[in-house]
Amino acid sequence: MLKGVHLTLMIGPAVPIPAPQSVVDALTAVQVTSGSDRSGFQLTFAVSKKSTLLTTMLPAGYFDPVVTRVIIIATLSGFPNVLMDGIITRQELQPSNEPGQSTLTVTGEDLSVLMDVVQKIMSYPAMPEIAQIYAALAPYAMFGVVPVAIPPIISVLRIPTDGWDTQYTTDLQFIKGRASDCGYVFYVEPGPLPGQSIAYFGPDIRIPIPQPALNVNMDAHTNVESLSFSLDGLAKKVRIFTILDPITHKIPIPIPAPNVNAFKPPLGLRPTPPAKIEFADDVAQMDPTEAARSILAYFMNNAEAISGSGTLDVLRYGRVLRSRMLVGVRGAGLAYDGLYYVDSVTHNIKRGEYKQNFSLSRDGLISNTPRLVA
Repeated sequence: MLKGVHLTLMIGPAVPIPAPQSVVDALTAVQVTSGSDRSGFQLTFAVSKKSTLLTTMLPAGYFDPVVTRVIIIATLSGFPNVLMDGIITRQELQPSNEPGQSTLTVTGEDLSVLMDVVQKIMSYPAMPEIAQIYAALAPYAMFGVVPVAIPPIISVLRIPTDGWDTQYTTDLQFIKGRASDCGYVFYVEPGPLPGQSIAYFGPDIRIPIPQPALNVNMDAHTNVESLSFSLDGLAKKVRIFTILDPITHKIPIPIPAPNVNAFKPPLGLRPTPPAKIEFADDVAQMDPTEAARSILAYFMNNAEAISGSGTLDVLRYGRVLRSRMLVGVRGAGLAYDGLYYVDSVTHNIKRGEYKQNFSLSRDGLISNTPRLVA
């Protein structure tokens, strides 16, 4: 596709195989989005009236939604990067009167979409949350999904005489509900090998090894096409939780909770002060253990005040920028230089072109680290 970049496309039911030459030749654009929630992809093919894709493959079900699996791999300088392992969910055909302008577009999501198609009624008597998560993820091992689940910091376990938890939703909704209760996140990350994925259930911890810095306004050392930052003064807040005294259970006791995330510490020396105050009205009537877990969940899901976005060329950057990791920024000035969390990345791949759109976030101005990874 490009000098030093090779794209591999695998399509098929259950265990995909390399796409035939006719499919690769018709491929004109690939877009893959990786974020904090679900990831998705879109493949665009140029087709004609006599194209094999229209006359044979499409009628035979080669691009059928839900049953067709797609793996996209970008090999940069000999190192493979699994960008997507997902399922086709939609196909669109756009015929055109202009020669060569007809297109076939297939859209899909990561393997978590398979967890959101069947509604279940499942009971979990005397099972802690971590055991429930592993039980819900067990059926997807056949697709190469390996669960990585971290037990909640505060676990709520009921004995069978007091009742038990019952699932009335899809596996994805059930797991995400458990993650929200604990202040955790849940997502499916493709790789590291083709055909494998990691289902992560745990706190939103970014990989601490920083990626090479994004350089802007540095003449020949610039490796991004655009980069901008914004500071939202209203993003941070203080939430006041009200609990009842443990003796009479009648006297309300307010507990202010600052906007601090223990798992995502500020990456700037001058944190943005909170500008909002809100009251939580769902804690006073809770069991003490459940109330403590709710307060802890608030601490683990606070927003950052500073956000950034930009575009880069992969060849000039020298590697594939990955989401859910750290990256450095240089050349933006004293206030905005330093480390950032990579929230989402969109890969835009065409023949002769590989670019990425990305979004960053952190809290605090002025870098708290003296050096960045080059």
